[in-house]
Parts: sequence; C-alpha cells; structure tokens
Amino acid sequence: MAQYPRVREQHIAVFGESGSGKTVLLSSFFGPTQEGGYSKNLWDLVADDAGQGNRLYQNFLGMRDRSTVPMPTRFNATTYGFSVKLRGGDDADGKKRPFDVLRLVWHDYPGEWFTESPSSEEEASRRVETFRALLGSDVALLLVDGQKLLDHRGEEERYLRSLMTNYRQGILRLREDLLAGQPRLVQFPRIWILALSKADLFPDWDVYAFRDLVIGQAAEHIDELRATIQDLVEAPDALSVGEDFLLLSSARFELSSADATPVTIDVTRRVGLDLILPVASLLPLERRVQWNERLEIPRKVLDTLAVGADALALVLTGGKIAGLNKLVGRLPRVGPLASRAAIPALIAAARMAESQARQINARARENHDFLTATLTQFKLDLEQGIKSGLLIRSRR
Repeated sequence: MAQYPRVREQHIAVFGESGSGKTVLLSSFFGPTQEGGYSKNLWDLVADDAGQGNRLYQNFLGMRDRSTVPMPTRFNATTYGFSVKLRGGDDADGKKRPFDVLRLVWHDYPGEWFTESPSSEEEASRRVETFRALLGSDVALLLVDGQKLLDHRGEEERYLRSLMTNYRQGILRLREDLLAGQPRLVQFPRIWILALSKADLFPDWDVYAFRDLVIGQAAEHIDELRATIQDLVEAPDALSVGEDFLLLSSARFELSSADATPVTIDVTRRVGLDLILPVASLLPLERRVQWNERLEIPRKVLDTLAVGADALALVLTGGKIAGLNKLVGRLPRVGPLASRAAIPALIAAARMAESQARQINARARENHDFLTATLTQFKLDLEQGIKSGLLIRSRR
C-alpha cells in the first residue's frame, strides 16, 4: 500500500559572497507565508524543521516590525527544507495523484568560503562535504550583490570580474576532493542562474538591464567559470551557466544617509521571490527537453536531470497523456531518439503554451485538483516573470 504523504523533492543551491543577502532572501521567501493574512488557496508552506522556521520568521518579523535586518551568519553551511503541502490530500481524488507534497531543499553555501582559505583541515573537509550535499540540485543561484554594484558605480567591471573569479576559484579548490578519483561527475547542478540580489537598489532596472551589464562587463570571466564547471561534469554541453538571469529583492529598504542603516523596511515590496519555487520545479524539466533534443546525453546523466520529470509532465498536462511512466522507462539511451519518444509527454509539458496552461489551471481549480493547479500556476508564474522583466531563461 502506498504511503502518505508522498513527497516530490527539488533542490536549489544558493551561492553568494558574504553580505550578499542570502539570509535576508531566505527569511523573506518564507516569512510572508506565515503571516495571518497570507493565503494560498492551493497549498501551505511549512518548514520541515520547526526551529529553523521560527528563526526565519523571527528574522522576517524583525524586518517588518522593527526595520532590523538579520545578523550575519558567518561560516554557517545550512540546509533548509520547506514543504509545499497541497490542500485536499486526504480525499479520494487526492490519493490518485502521484505525490502530495512538493519539498524544496534550499542549500545555503557560506560566502566566506569563496574568499577565505580554510582555517583547519576540519573546515576544509566541511567545505567539501557541504558542496557534496548540494550536488543533487538541478538549479544554482549565483548572487550578484546589488549594494556592491552600487558601490562600484562606473567601475562595475572590477566587482563583477572579482566575483566571477572568486566563484571559479572556490570550485577549483574543491575539484579534486569532489571528483574523488572519478574522471567526471554525473550528478551536478546543471542550471546556474545569475541573480541580482537587492534589486530594489535599482528601481529603474529590468532583468535585461542587469543581463546587459553583466555580459558587457564580465563575459570572458563567465566563460571561464563555465569552462571550470564543464571540466567537472560528464556531458558538459548539458549545462547552462550565465544564460539565465533573475532579479531578486527581499523588501524595499530606505537607508539612513548617515550610516546606511535601514530606516524603514517595506517587506511587501518583494521582487522575484515568488519565482523561486517555479524555477526550482519547472526549469529543470524544460531544460532537460531542450538538451535532450539536440545533444547525445548518456542515460546515466539523463536520469539525474530533472528527476521525476515524468510525473511532473503527467500532472502539468492534466493527466491527459496515457502510459507516461511506461513510455519514459523505454527511452533510448541517447538524445535525438529519446526526444522523439518523449514527444507525447515531456516535450508536451515543457512546451505547453500559456493559454493551454491557463485552461488546465482553471479546470484543475474547478475540479479541486490541487496538484495540477499548483504546477500549472507555477508555469503561469514563470511566464509572468518573463513578461514583467524579472526573469530571462535560456532557450539553448
């Protein structure tokens, strides 16, 4: 007999130098979902660790009620689990769906580890183990600190090149320990999104302005970072580094002109945080289809890309594609043939038009199909993020 609730897990790794706003982002991602007036009629967001949830909500309350930002978390490598718990999980229809809970595992990698050498063998070992723990992520966010961009106005190139070099050097220092005698890694984050944190500091920017600045000032350094990551992984062409861009802001901060401390923090003025769940859930599925069409990807690598994409595809299409699990199980070992076999399922879901997603979403809500409604809403949120100038997703 199946066990309930059934869980579908997505991982996201967040990288940023010290002070780039990772803790504030995380607190603002979770905090508003706990407010009394917050209501999602499809799902509830729950912290898997109650203590972590309380600390994040406390951080959020400090920003909301006292205009205080969380204390820095130096050298803390923490993994956070959040469960998107669907409504209607105990009824008969709910038990027919492939899973009941969508779990987001958020890996927070300490910023100091990109700029400072290990102080001991124990710390060096902890860095390796922390990175290994996030290898199951499909998506990684590389944060570009908006405050540092502002501090380097007119010479943004210096900051961006330093940032990309630090990311690259941090990975290079771990390379041999991560490989552990293997020629290449099969499982590794394949989508590396460049995300502007503290985007509220640039109210006139859209994501294209951010993309153009980064590419214009640091394209060769992004290429070097991509080459470093490609050298680590099997099927290195199945990789997006610096092709997807995202704007993120935890709140609107009004700072004191005297010492740049917050005077007011408007936590209702968030940017891009509602895209994190859709990006983590659906972008890997879309990218798997794109890559599988044009690349010859070994099956052992393909199996690590968007794990569970078959179930997601079935849900996204409203269960209209029969025999999906059997179909995916028979996929050929390499790209072009596999993509043709997957057309009725994965490609149909990945290429779903916005109008079709809207129709399926409306029907799912009417039928209290909370899972299909949630995932198609994620699809609609992605499309809206692109229209609103918050997200650029690679088409390669």
